Amino acid sequence: MQTTYQCVATVAEIRDYIGGSRLVAFDFETAPDEAYRDEEKAALDPAKAHIVGCSFSVEEGTGIYVPVAHRSGGNIDEAEFFNFLSEFLSDREIVKIAHNIAFESSMAYAKGIAIQEPVYDTICASQMSLKSSYEFRKLNESGLKRLAEELFREPLPSFTHVTDGRHFDELDAQDKETVRYGAADADFALRLYHKFNDWFDRYLPKHRILVEKVESPTAVYLGIMKKNGIPVNLSLMEQRKTEAEAEMEQLRKEISFIIGDVNIGANCSTQAFKNYLYRDLHLPVLKTTETNREAAGDMAMTLLKEWCDKNRPEMSGLFTLVQEYRKWGKIKSTYIDGYLKYVNAVTGRIHPEIFALSTDTGRMNCRKPNAQNMPRKTNDPVGVRNFIQAPEGQIVLSFDFSQIELRVGAFYCRDEVMLKTYRENGDIHAATTAVIFGVSDEEAKDKHAEGYKERRTIAKNVNFGTFYGLFPRGLQKTLKFKAGVEKSLAECETIITNLKAGYRRLSAWQEETKAQAARRMYAETWLGRRRYLPQIRSDNWGMKSFAERCALNTPIQGTAADILKLAVVRILAGLPERPWLKPILQIHDELTFLIPEERLSEAVTFIRACMEEQPFSDFDLPLLAEAAAGKNFGAMEELED
Repeated sequence: MQTTYQCVATVAEIRDYIGGSRLVAFDFETAPDEAYRDEEKAALDPAKAHIVGCSFSVEEGTGIYVPVAHRSGGNIDEAEFFNFLSEFLSDREIVKIAHNIAFESSMAYAKGIAIQEPVYDTICASQMSLKSSYEFRKLNESGLKRLAEELFREPLPSFTHVTDGRHFDELDAQDKETVRYGAADADFALRLYHKFNDWFDRYLPKHRILVEKVESPTAVYLGIMKKNGIPVNLSLMEQRKTEAEAEMEQLRKEISFIIGDVNIGANCSTQAFKNYLYRDLHLPVLKTTETNREAAGDMAMTLLKEWCDKNRPEMSGLFTLVQEYRKWGKIKSTYIDGYLKYVNAVTGRIHPEIFALSTDTGRMNCRKPNAQNMPRKTNDPVGVRNFIQAPEGQIVLSFDFSQIELRVGAFYCRDEVMLKTYRENGDIHAATTAVIFGVSDEEAKDKHAEGYKERRTIAKNVNFGTFYGLFPRGLQKTLKFKAGVEKSLAECETIITNLKAGYRRLSAWQEETKAQAARRMYAETWLGRRRYLPQIRSDNWGMKSFAERCALNTPIQGTAADILKLAVVRILAGLPERPWLKPILQIHDELTFLIPEERLSEAVTFIRACMEEQPFSDFDLPLLAEAAAGKNFGAMEELED
């Protein structure tokens, strides 16, 4: 396709090009601030970089490049441009299209602009379109240059080729290659918009709606969240690091006293240690790796300790020490060193990358660091959650969907007992206690009743697996290793039998769902997010069984993820009027914010309304979002409704 790209340097020329178009693709070019010119990837960090130029495209094959802060060539008046940009990105009539809009969102937010719907992220669209039968594109397959080559057979020049070792602001703003590189990004984003929407309209119309109404605005929100970052107490982290090192050294000495000079490494999983256990001590191999070799992970150590308790009690103490050493090693490497590694030198905060579409169910995930996997308070001797601390005059506010997957599961299976419990704001764990143990609702709720604590613990663990197909042996392991409750296989069989008898629609829904997935070869959420399951027809029992479990968990976990994202979209819409409300973290069904102390009541009212709003017209159960607040994430106090 022949292209027409030009450089413009006035707002009037931008407006003239855009005209009355309601579809506008845009893209930022960035460069590091002066202090970070030698730092790799600083140009991608809104704390260390600035917008150098911006491109727009309203028609395929055309585009304009607007130089903003080039060191060579003429630039647009910055103040006028950013006033226009704010107006453009806030316009609720124009569809703002970008490839990786999360990045544009973070850079715009650094200028005080929260991008507003309607928006369209062509990376999201790429990940929700099929690259082959039953296989969606992954994030690493969705780069602009790769898609331009794959879908349009048009190679785009690389950043390295165009810049030749320079930063983008060092290029001549009016140079033909500079203009071509900048404008092409917006042009091809627009082409991808049309390409993917044509594909969605033909094959998966619901995915187009998800991209437009859910995933793209969520990506904008995630960009804002990344820009804000997570405030941390650095001195506390350093203190805990010293304490962890001392604890590990003491444990290492105690282990060495038993086993001598065997090298145990950072987590007692070295080959030397495994040789000591299985060759020298002749302990049984109770768990193997995927390559059928002796395992030395947490489960292997737990099983060996149990075996030694019965057969070699003189060795039990070793495994108690090993488990403790591994726990401290995990805490230090993952939650202390791992967090410290990613503290931003400018902000003093952690800015993790959170991705909206990197799981099959649509749940978000996190990396650099993975701030979603912080240990529970009950298994956290150093208080990792205390690392997240609000600056002076601010507080951390967190909202968590209460039992969202159980509510969604009840909505799907239509069991009257479950529906009645949630509609009357009842206690689902008490309801399940009554069902599986044959006691009255009153006794199930009575904290003073004999066996209350154990029964409720069992009920909770049963509930978390209720919709996904519980098996007696799996339940037995879950209760033992996660809840610390010992039950025989026969007792677990009875629990599951009683569960199915008490929740009469449960088994029927499970069988119907698996059968439907087998016919279609896919499962989907209520909003139509599809997950292909070709192995559900496999002759291999293991593959088929896994696919069936996916068929059960996809509609529930996926719909729960969609509900959370819809809440995020509503929060995004309210950010321009609430510049003091700072999203900082998302963990599973929980959203976390940083707010001024005096804004607590206002923030609670707004966020709760966004989260508890009916997510879609068919959903007929109440949602409950529970709030907690505090100076740090580890000392949050629940707030009353």
